[in-house]
Amino acid sequence: MNAPFERPLSETEGPGPLAPSLERRRVRIYLSMVLFDVAILLGGFGLMELAYLGWTRTTHLFEAQLLLPLYLTLALYERTYSIRALRDWRFAALQASIALGLAAGLLLFVVFYAKTTAAFSRVVFTGGMALSLLMLAASRRWLCWWMRRAWGASVVNELVIEAGGPPVALADAIRVDARARPLVPDPSDPAALDRIGHCMLNMDRVIVSCPFSQRNQWAQILRAAGVRGEIVTNQLDELAPIGLVVSDGWRSLVVSTGPLGMRQRVMKRAFDLAVALGAMIAALPIFALTALAIKLEDGGPVFFVQRRLGRGNRFFSMYKFRSMRVQSSDHAGARSASPDDDRTTRVGRFIRRTSIDELPQLFNVLAGDMSIVGPRPHAIGSQAGDKLFWEIDGAYWDRHSLKPGVTGLAQIRGHRGATDEEKHLTDRLDADLEYIAGWSLWGDAMIVLKTLGVIVHPRAF
Repeated sequence: MNAPFERPLSETEGPGPLAPSLERRRVRIYLSMVLFDVAILLGGFGLMELAYLGWTRTTHLFEAQLLLPLYLTLALYERTYSIRALRDWRFAALQASIALGLAAGLLLFVVFYAKTTAAFSRVVFTGGMALSLLMLAASRRWLCWWMRRAWGASVVNELVIEAGGPPVALADAIRVDARARPLVPDPSDPAALDRIGHCMLNMDRVIVSCPFSQRNQWAQILRAAGVRGEIVTNQLDELAPIGLVVSDGWRSLVVSTGPLGMRQRVMKRAFDLAVALGAMIAALPIFALTALAIKLEDGGPVFFVQRRLGRGNRFFSMYKFRSMRVQSSDHAGARSASPDDDRTTRVGRFIRRTSIDELPQLFNVLAGDMSIVGPRPHAIGSQAGDKLFWEIDGAYWDRHSLKPGVTGLAQIRGHRGATDEEKHLTDRLDADLEYIAGWSLWGDAMIVLKTLGVIVHPRAF
């Protein structure tokens, strides 16, 4: 039997991120751009209305109020708020102008057939459009100037991992020497994956330049990390590339992209926060009673904290209510729980059967380590039969491209409890990969609702 992986945490903790998250900053900039656009349209039409009509009208900014929702909707589809718009003010101004022009045309079409054009002032509408276009272009030019001054030349984090391959000429990229750090793409070593995962943290694009013999391993690591990953190469092989990037002096194969775009991640995070906060408030009495019962039984700690692998193959500390005796706690997870497990306490058996022991993971959701719905995080030493999970199927690491979940598709299908056979692991893995490939917000909501029906489960022990 393989010995479960287990090392002291101090030896496996990866370094801090190489760069702050520019994605979060970009989201704030996009929101600011939306607010600026609203102010510009209201200001442009307001100034024109004031200059032409004074304050005699009772329907102030009527045209602008009708135009705004159309413009903002079209602007989202015209990439008015995009990375390229932050880099190139001319592109940003052009896309904003196209969105405003299309919105104006659609509005005129609607009001013409609704026979409400008499309520419009042609001078105010034309002048308001002209002023708004000028101010939109000026705001985009100022924004790009300010961002270059405040952020530098790049609005994205690009990482080049130099692992012995051909040179990569990419200005403003963050560079890491894989041999000096060291970074080894070894799927059998979670500590090595954790170090690589921390290097990739907050990166928008990761380029690995490595020898031919290591390209398959690096491609697997990039796919599992859930990042846009590229392998520098001069020839095609069995990397399953999804695109080709051609730049000055070098080429790379795109072998991975994150499973969710930024908007999808924002929606998923908002869903997580809403559900986690609501569930914590509703479950406060259960939290208090469970903590009291655990303390009264043996006086030990209320929570059990276990290191597990999360998104990007990075370690995090997962919280549960303690269900085992203190001296029997299995931090590596080498032994699966069973119905007659002699390690569990009386309170522990009850909270396991009712899934109450999982409630503290709502703290992990609020902290951003976990999601409400996603692949369940497994203990590092978990085994199916006599093999560690990742030894059974090489696709195992791909499930870490999303945040782990409190519940998931595998759980509502009944794939939980002990993994006595390899099939128990492959069933869960198939469900996890299916969930990642077909994610939707509606799907998350349905999984949460169906979880309520399997909280008490015959394999919950």
